[in-house]
Amino acid sequence: AVGCQDGTISFYQLIFSTVHGLYKDRYAYRDSMTDVIVQHLITEQKVRIKGKELVKKIAIYKNRLAIQMPEKILIYELCSDDSSDMYYRVKEKIAKKFECNLLVVCSEHIILCQEKRLQCLSFRGIKEREWLMESLIRYIKVIGGPPGREGLLVGLKNGQILKIFVDNAFAIVLLKQSTAVRCLDMSASRNKLAVVDENDTCLVYDIHTKELLFQEPNANSVAWNTQCEDMLCFSGGGYLNIKASNFPVYQQKLQGFVVGYNGSKIFCLHGFSMSAVEVPQSAPMYQYLERKMFKAAYQIACLGVTDTDWKELAMEALEGLEFETAKKAFTRVRDLRYLELISSIEEQKKLGENNNELFLADVYAYQGKFHEAAKLYRKSGHENLALEMYSDLRMFDHAKDFLGSGDPKDTKILIKKQADWAKNINEPKAAVEMYLSAGEHMKAIEISGDHGWVDMLIEIARKLDKAEREPLLKCAFYFKKLANPDYAAETYMKVGDLKALVHLHVETHHWEEACALCEKHPEFKDDVCVPYAQWLAENDRFEEAQKAFHKAGRQREAAQVLEQLTRNAVLESRFNDAAYYYWMLSMQCLDIAQENEQQKTEMLQKFHHFQHLAEVYHAYHAIHRYTEEPFSSHLPETLFNISRFLLHSLTKETPLGISKVNTLFALAKQSKALGAYKLARHAYDKLQGLQIPARFQKSIELGSLTIRSKPFHDSEELVPLCYRCSTNNPLMNNLGNVCVNCRQPFVFSASSYEVLHLVEFYLEDGITDEEAVAIIDLEAPRLNKRENKGQEIMKMHLDAESLRLDDSTDTIEDDPFTAKLSFEQGSSEFVPVVVNRAVLQSMSRRDVLIKRWPKPLQWQYYRSLLPDASITMCPSCFQMFHTEDYELLVLQHNGCPFCRRRIDESNQ
Repeated sequence: AVGCQDGTISFYQLIFSTVHGLYKDRYAYRDSMTDVIVQHLITEQKVRIKGKELVKKIAIYKNRLAIQMPEKILIYELCSDDSSDMYYRVKEKIAKKFECNLLVVCSEHIILCQEKRLQCLSFRGIKEREWLMESLIRYIKVIGGPPGREGLLVGLKNGQILKIFVDNAFAIVLLKQSTAVRCLDMSASRNKLAVVDENDTCLVYDIHTKELLFQEPNANSVAWNTQCEDMLCFSGGGYLNIKASNFPVYQQKLQGFVVGYNGSKIFCLHGFSMSAVEVPQSAPMYQYLERKMFKAAYQIACLGVTDTDWKELAMEALEGLEFETAKKAFTRVRDLRYLELISSIEEQKKLGENNNELFLADVYAYQGKFHEAAKLYRKSGHENLALEMYSDLRMFDHAKDFLGSGDPKDTKILIKKQADWAKNINEPKAAVEMYLSAGEHMKAIEISGDHGWVDMLIEIARKLDKAEREPLLKCAFYFKKLANPDYAAETYMKVGDLKALVHLHVETHHWEEACALCEKHPEFKDDVCVPYAQWLAENDRFEEAQKAFHKAGRQREAAQVLEQLTRNAVLESRFNDAAYYYWMLSMQCLDIAQENEQQKTEMLQKFHHFQHLAEVYHAYHAIHRYTEEPFSSHLPETLFNISRFLLHSLTKETPLGISKVNTLFALAKQSKALGAYKLARHAYDKLQGLQIPARFQKSIELGSLTIRSKPFHDSEELVPLCYRCSTNNPLMNNLGNVCVNCRQPFVFSASSYEVLHLVEFYLEDGITDEEAVAIIDLEAPRLNKRENKGQEIMKMHLDAESLRLDDSTDTIEDDPFTAKLSFEQGSSEFVPVVVNRAVLQSMSRRDVLIKRWPKPLQWQYYRSLLPDASITMCPSCFQMFHTEDYELLVLQHNGCPFCRRRIDESNQ
């Protein structure tokens, strides 16, 4: 609106025409009069090219963009060949002023249209070619071609349609119609031409024959589908029209002009905006399907339809037996079931099967049309397939209609399938009965066994013939599993499988039955005796286990079991058990040495080693309990003796589980309490060089300090005496448990670990054990029986004689054994006491203790030097005790504390 000085007011309306250009999926248009925006219709990307002059014309083609301004034309190109690239750069600049109605750009040229004239210019502005038309030019479109040789589609006002190549001066007339051209497009294969004339009619021609194929009213623009030859769309009257081949037009509402049709996307210009509309191709696809044109329908579907449409296409093609198209369609919707069906049909075709009714029956079966499928199976002569189908569907009533002429095999198969179904729907009772009627005994047994139906299993087992081994063995397996060994034994007896019967008795620990069977059939001795022995060993019945192993001839296995039990006892700190097991092991080794001459030396070495370990662990049990438990049942003197015994026994190696720290700690504590301060200092000094547990650290450090306040000597009461040479031995002896003077080994009590008043003696050569015992038993009456209560005995070993003082008279009686106790002074070698027949005859039977070891060991003889102090020896393990201590321990433990020999056992 404009107001002037003279009082007039004017109103103007400015309308600017749309300046734009389109090629396939790229659309360029003017914005703000001086800018150009390029829009990618597929990716929706936009790029703005800014300018400072009025944009008069825009043309776009592939990777070229031409912009005409009042005094120049700018040519842009894409930076790369990428189809989604949107970055343009200036390629050429033509600094000339041009007047034209239309501007078109190609790869190497620009085309100017001025009414009837077309001019072809290079990018340098040089005119290369010119065409003059008969009538006004109404429409120009680049239809592609090689660079520099592109073709143009030109429509004139007089209805003439031409094809012009930019490198050819002559225009080619395609056809001539009576009405003026408004819009043109050529199909993808250049075979058809679509024209919109000034009467809003869309006409489609065959280019080669010039024939009018069809025409449609109410069109203002038209576009062929770039991916499908027979599809086009045109707009007009507020509708979008899609036409496929000669089928009726499909319409939907749409405002604007259609300018492109790519697959399922239609590019539409409405006002000043260009948009890509996604149009499903379902309608034209169904048009093709109605006429059974499956391949054409598949091509339409590829442009873009829903998953439902794909499934419909796949099913229609499958029912039409067009397997190639159906396979592609089912692949698109990823339906593996139907793909497997098609694959199986193709395999049948390769094998020569060409019965389409059979294939269609398979298709109907997959689609759930079972009755139609059954009719086709029967019609094609494949009743067995109908029977199989109904069986798989559990429709057994329908399946019976397709049974052959009483074929028992088919009947059995049907019953079996019915049983399978009953099993799957959790009707096991019915399934078992059906399996039995079908002769499927194994499956009936498995179901009965899994459900624990013992009555059903024994009924089946008793009905089965003994020749049917596999089902019977399966029954026996379930009887064992269900804890019914009697039924299992009955079944094994029926089959005659004695080995399995033996294993059954062994597994169920029915040892009496197993041994009875073993006596009848000695070949199963190893199968019975060895597991029996192992079971006895695991149940702490070692003596019986030893006999069983011996019976099986497996002494080594017996030793291995005991060794494992021993190791476990040590690891669990059950040292008294470990001592007992080691004693058992030693006796086992002695038995092997008796029976096997080749292993005699090795087994005797093991015997002595295990005897030593048994004594060490038996002693250490008290030390372990003293250090681990808050209270101790042992006297301080006993713990003191045990500690010394252990330290003297552990000079070479320390067995597993025995702690020197605990032993030294106990020795230090008891030495300090009993007045052996020198020994206590020695123990604390030794502890400083060992790794001490944190719980003892404070106590040991305090003891190490406080012991320094005590005198540096030991109490004389604690000093051990050698009963052979009467030498007082040091409390800590580097030689071990032997006398430092005469080297005579000490004999310890197995309870208090005091040195016993025993001296071991040996027989002269030529004297057998039996003769020696006979001579000792024939002892001569002694003059002095020591019956007076006030008697006082004093032994003097210096001149190898014994001095006896009675109340009534003083007599010195020569003792031949005492004379034998003498030894060579200063010698470092141990000189054993060897006696002859005369000395043996002088001994009293009650003064001699004999360890009657079995062969190949020799008996050991000990003489008591204080006959009034009674000593008891265990007849089983030959350990020595003070009689009072032994009687108390036997009452406490109901047997020997070392070898656990019970009181009521016979003395063997």
